Amino acid sequence: MKTIAVTGASRGIGRAIALEFLSAGWKVHAVARDVESLKSLSGDVVPHAADLADPGSTARVADDLAKAQLDVLVNNAGIAMSAPIHKTSDADYARVMAINLTAPFVLCRAVLPALASKGSGRIINVASTAALKGFKYTSAYCASKHGLLGLTRALALEWASKNITVNAVCPGWTDTDMFAASASTVSKTTGRSTEDSRAALAKMIPSGRPTRPEEVAALVYFLAASPAASAITGSAYGMDGGETA
Repeated sequence: MKTIAVTGASRGIGRAIALEFLSAGWKVHAVARDVESLKSLSGDVVPHAADLADPGSTARVADDLAKAQLDVLVNNAGIAMSAPIHKTSDADYARVMAINLTAPFVLCRAVLPALASKGSGRIINVASTAALKGFKYTSAYCASKHGLLGLTRALALEWASKNITVNAVCPGWTDTDMFAASASTVSKTTGRSTEDSRAALAKMIPSGRPTRPEEVAALVYFLAASPAASAITGSAYGMDGGETA
């Protein structure tokens, strides 16, 4: 049985990824702050409670995953915040970087030797279009996602000779809680209804709609499981309806 670890597996893209692999018969090590929310996942699920903003918690789950005989690691957990840089506190910046960049670094460092000892492995980092371009009022988030893409490319080169691929998936607006929260913010700021706010956000996307979590999960599955992806490494796949075209 193939084994994968997915961080941020309790909702959104992470949950869709977990479901994609469970439906294919994989064992899934699901990492989330709230493991109760993982109970609705059916299949061979190994829950791991971890707050990736906390270095001790990250270190503990890294040790667990290093021993889990993984075939694939998906660093999906992430947070976003929006504020001008002069209103971004040190604490805000540190939390964004801890979850979006430091945790993937620590987890990759932990599992890569184990993947190499098995003779193969694949790592997929869920980044963002914010890894490919800049956005106003998201300096901390953009910095973290640009860093995650840099980590992806460096590790791809470092471990290519060990039959390990490392790639990034870069979704744009995706129909998750984060999209709903953004629509709510627009609604509160402008007085528009939530529905109108969602429509306004969708108009920013050339395709006219947000990406679905299941679409991201399908690409992750291809990069993780398909023999056709064995020569793909160090790549960044935009999934944004044409936003970064």
